[in-house]
Amino acid sequence: MFAQTTLNGREITYTLKRCKRKSIGLKIDSHGLSISVPLQTPIPNVENILREKADWITKKLKHWESKKHLALTWTNDATYPLLGEPWRIALKPSGEIQMACQSANAATLAEQFTAQLNPNQIEKFVMAWYGQQAITCFKQRIAIYAQALNLPVPPFRLSRAKTRWGSCNSRGIIHLNWRLIQMPLHLVDYVAAHELSHLIEMNHSARFWKLVESVYPEYLIARKELKGYS
Repeated sequence: MFAQTTLNGREITYTLKRCKRKSIGLKIDSHGLSISVPLQTPIPNVENILREKADWITKKLKHWESKKHLALTWTNDATYPLLGEPWRIALKPSGEIQMACQSANAATLAEQFTAQLNPNQIEKFVMAWYGQQAITCFKQRIAIYAQALNLPVPPFRLSRAKTRWGSCNSRGIIHLNWRLIQMPLHLVDYVAAHELSHLIEMNHSARFWKLVESVYPEYLIARKELKGYS
């Protein structure tokens, strides 16, 4: 259920979940504030906890609200970012569905943005498109940075991890999160350079960051920008 409260002069809507647990738990993420409480917990007790944690809650909410969210909606008029550029579903003259860049030739393309699909059709089509674009782009960028680091091109897999943009395992397989394809290319490059550097230094030591810097000098700027996404 949804409930409201006022903390530090700010009206906040939160999700209240009653479940079999012994204590009250608070969680703040891209969906906002959610509170899990024991089944018989009275609302005044919840309000007391919220007031006690008011500073922490408002600070965390501001942190999440400042991030650039990559959440997608499956509607006919939605925008789907690809390497930082806005794309939308459009129709070819033949009636075939396609993706069209919204920022290029917007006036010409406006008439094409007339596709009428249900949410399931949109999700299936857009996710397949994202997958194809991600595989093609990520393979190219991995090859570029592998050469820069004097490494053979490693095996690569798409990732759907919720908390990692990329990873490198002990078998030398690079995983890149598919959502990177939504971001500008320089952030894809940073993550690719970062994970490939782990093939040489499997840590985050000073030597590791020097290695990253050797192939991606702007890594500190990119790293900070990447933290702005959720």
